[in-house]
This record gives sequence, structure tokens and C-alpha cells, in this order.
Amino acid sequence: MNRNSTEPTRSGCLHLLCVLRADMLAILSLCAFLLVWWFLSPNKKSSTAPGPRPWPIIGSIHLLGQYETPFQAFTELSKIYGDIFSINLGTIPCVVVNNLQLIKEVLVTKGADFGGRPDFMRFHKLFGGDRNNSLALCDWSSLQKTRRNIARAYCSPKFTSLQCDKVKAVALEELKVFLAELNKLPLEEPVDLKPIVLKACANMFTKYMCSTSFAYDDDEFCLVVRYFDEIFWEINQGYAVDFMPWLLPMYTGHMKKISSWATKIRSFILERIINEHEATLDYDGYPRDFTDALLMHLAEDPNMNWQHIIFQLEDFIGGHSAVGNLIMVTLSSVIKYPEVAAKIKKEVDSVTGGNRCPNLFDKEAMPYTEATIMEALRLASSPIVPHVATVDSNIGGYTINKGTMIFINNYELNIGQDYWNESNQFKPERFISPNGHISKPAHFIPFSTGKRTCIGQKLVQYFCFVILATLVQHFDMSLPDPPKLKPGCVAVHPDCFKFILKYRDGQNNE
Repeated sequence: MNRNSTEPTRSGCLHLLCVLRADMLAILSLCAFLLVWWFLSPNKKSSTAPGPRPWPIIGSIHLLGQYETPFQAFTELSKIYGDIFSINLGTIPCVVVNNLQLIKEVLVTKGADFGGRPDFMRFHKLFGGDRNNSLALCDWSSLQKTRRNIARAYCSPKFTSLQCDKVKAVALEELKVFLAELNKLPLEEPVDLKPIVLKACANMFTKYMCSTSFAYDDDEFCLVVRYFDEIFWEINQGYAVDFMPWLLPMYTGHMKKISSWATKIRSFILERIINEHEATLDYDGYPRDFTDALLMHLAEDPNMNWQHIIFQLEDFIGGHSAVGNLIMVTLSSVIKYPEVAAKIKKEVDSVTGGNRCPNLFDKEAMPYTEATIMEALRLASSPIVPHVATVDSNIGGYTINKGTMIFINNYELNIGQDYWNESNQFKPERFISPNGHISKPAHFIPFSTGKRTCIGQKLVQYFCFVILATLVQHFDMSLPDPPKLKPGCVAVHPDCFKFILKYRDGQNNE
């Protein structure tokens, strides 16, 4: 044969065949070894609780893929293994708790033992390379306690406090701007409502916490609001790389993308809020808002630095995304059930007389509206961020080793038939007592409980209430297409369903 020919020689073919055969034998040998290891080795885990036997490398992650949400899988697995069971997800040993007694043991009774958070790479990327910069995603520490103490008066205002008065004033001021923006939308044709709702929520948070707000056509503001929404969706998702870190090279682009979102947000907060705020701060006076309080504490506490200030402000301003997404979820149910919308309209009209926007102090006189938000939150079943054991401990008598991840099956608490009558039905009245007041059962903990409860939950509920009531007061709404909502998730995709708006009684809002 011509040595310049491109055709392989007989000896070359034989050599290639031998190489392939050797590689195949190596792969088969490895598979055989892994199978023998799986069958003969003890079930290694960080818990004595029963659970499915893990496969090599992937653990039992394949069991979750059969369901639309992992929490549905946890509920089904609890029927086999009990209210507490162990499960290996990739390389991470986990325990799932499924009833109220065990959940309270984790969150309250032994909260100090389970105060850690998952060490996901995504979480690090979102917070400047260290998830401990985040209040929600950091491990419990003295710094975490200090930051929560600074925030408590502003983020959990008492109903009779001056801070609560400010929440009311800020909301009413922004609702006027919000309605003006809605009036610019075309009527009776599909429109993107979510971006406008999110901008209203963002301005309520920045006006309350930073004494500043932004125009709805401010390009930089619009981009930051979008990035916050992207991050809220991101945090509420699960990825294989979270539990199998060796997949990280396949997620390089994704990690760069989420890191760039966070960097842009941080730059906006520093340049458009903190720097301008600091220029007018009177360090000897009384703090005007949460931003002042943070800056003043920074000047006094040697354990605080600029990074802590920026990240803490970012955390709480980012709470507006939770409000906007909860409004979207609630509206989808209000539109689906016309009788619910009719009851809210009747309630808001009776309180406001149709002459003003509803405000925070109308909540007590509008229990059905508040109950509607709770029912939407129940059915959305927002998952509680997993906890991690920081010491060797136990749950329900089972040993839990340090480093074990603990999943709180909030889905079962919110959807389970053992806890709710007609659990799959949308019934706001379930949250209203016979005497007409709001009544929340002990097993309804959408914002978690214990030392790691969501510190901003009051603001989420307050702002969600006034925006929802205002929308229903002024508009009849419909959906041109059925909304796509993910079960067990309060987050709605940033590019979500559209709405059709129509003025009530054919009147405009000018």
C-alpha cells in the first residue's frame, strides 16, 4: 500500500481495535467494581435514620427526577421510610423531616445545632465569593446575630411604631406612581405586568430603607430590578452541580452569568444609594432610615466593614422580588376563581369607599384579602432554605452527624391532607376564624420559624397586601393563557405569563 495513502493500514486497524477493546474492558471493570462496592459495602451516611440505599457517585438523586419538584418526592419517600429519613444526594448526606414535631425540633428546640446553610457554589457566586455575606444563606454566627439586631427595628416594624407609619406613607406614595404607570398600558390586550409590579415593590423598599426611589424608565434601575428577579428565581431552583461539585466545569458559563448579575446590583447600590446617602449623613443625629443605621453602626463597630453594609442592604432591598413574585402567584389564583376576586373587591370598596388606595392600617378590616395572600402562599408552598448540622446532634432519636444537610419538607406541611381539609382547593376562608379575624394554624410556617425565621416577612406581607388590594380595586384582570407555575415554589419565571387589564366599571384611574 502507498505509504502516503490516507487509508488506515491493516496493522493500524488492529492496533485501534486493541486500544478500544482495552478501554472498553477498563470501563466494564470499573462498572463491575462500582456494582460490587455498592452491593457489598455498608450504607455509608451521616444519619442513623432509614432511607434508600445510594448509588455510587449520584447517591439517590435519581429518585427526585421522577417528580416535578423534589419536595413531592420527599413526601412520597416519607410514606416508605417514615417522617424522618436519610438520603444521599450526589456526594452530600441529607436528612428529610416531614412532620411538624420534627421540623420544630430542627428549627426551634435544636436550632443552635442546625444553624448552618448549604455550601453550594452558586450561593458563593451570588455573594461576592462568600455566601456568608448573605443573611439568608450564611452559617449562624455572632456577626449574623449582630446584623439581624441592626435590621430588626426596620425589617420587622411593630404595628404601632413610627417605622410602621413610615411603611404606610411610603406605600401610599408609591401606589400613586404605580397607578400612573398602569394607566399607560394598553387595555384589553396582553401586557407584561410583572416588571411594573417589581419596580413598584423595589421603590417601596428603597424609599423605606434608603429614602430614595427611581423612575420606572431609569434604564439602570430597570436592569437591576430584572437581575434581582433572576436571582430570586435562581435561588429557588436546584441544580445537579449543587450536589455533585465535580460537574462544575460544565456550569462555568452559568456561574459567570449569576456572578455578573450580583456584581451589577452591588455597583448600583454603592453608587446610586450608599455613596449619595453617606454624603448627607449626620453621624451625631438620629438615623433617617435603615441605610443610616448601617453606616452609623459601621463607624462604631470594628467587626463591621463596607462589605457587610453593601451585602446587608442588598439582601433587604432584594426582598422586593419576594413581594413581586408572591403578587404574581396570588393574582393567578384570584383570576382563576372569580368569586375570590369579587369578595376582595367588595371588601376593599367597603373600606376605602372607592375614594382612596387601601393602606397598611386597613388590613384588620380586610381579613379576606389578607387570607387570600396566605392561601396563595400555602399552595405555592415556598420551600424553606435547607439547614446544615454544625455539630453532631440528633433528630427524633436518630443520630445526625456534623455536615449533614437537613431538608424541611414545608410542602407536606402546606399541602398534606393530615394538616388541611380539602388541601388542594383554593379556600382563603380557611385562614379566617368564626369571629372574622385572621387565624394561622401552628403548622403554617411559610417564612420558617426559630432563630432563622425570615426577618423581613412583615414587609413582604405589608407591601403585598396594598399592591394586591389596589390592583383588584382598580382593574378587572384576566389571563389570555393558563399560567405556568412550578409546584413547591413561590418564584415565578422572570418572563412569566401576561395579563389583560380592564378598568372596573369602564372608568379610568386618572
